[in-house]
Amino acid sequence: MVTGPTVTAITDATEMIPRNHGRLLAGILVAGAATGALLLHLWSGNEPAIDPDVMLASDDTGTVALGRGVYAEHCASCHGDRLQGQPDWRSRLPDGRLPAPPHDADGHTWHHPDAALFALTKFGPARVIGHPTYVSDMPAYAEVLSDTEIVAVLSFIKSTWPPAIRDRHDRINDAARRR
Repeated sequence: MVTGPTVTAITDATEMIPRNHGRLLAGILVAGAATGALLLHLWSGNEPAIDPDVMLASDDTGTVALGRGVYAEHCASCHGDRLQGQPDWRSRLPDGRLPAPPHDADGHTWHHPDAALFALTKFGPARVIGHPTYVSDMPAYAEVLSDTEIVAVLSFIKSTWPPAIRDRHDRINDAARRR
């Protein structure tokens, strides 16, 4: 069984979601398990250490402005110019890959703590989950973007969420940091 601070934080976060969102909850649990495995793998010494206290700066106008530009250049072609993602993003394509998810309030980005989002962006899903044969269209940006740019693009994304979603995301981060 996968355990750890991120798994507990995701479990705590799912308790905040209304019960009538069964499919959403199932998706969150799957994403949570992947995130937990991701961080467990990274923090187990198999990969470079990720600072679990990495924090987005969605209230910093300079960081958000930088992130908006990074998003336009590196992310919008897949995730959409309005962060809307690709159609039917929860269903695998014929090649087994998932379409790019939305990063707006309708997506699942806000269900993950900052450290998990940072790791996924920097290292890509295959390396983060420790499954080198996992195929995804999401590239690793470690050799493309600086850590500052990664935090900026994620901060831009968060800055677009409604206040209630930002508050939930803050609680997810608080829970992850307490573990």
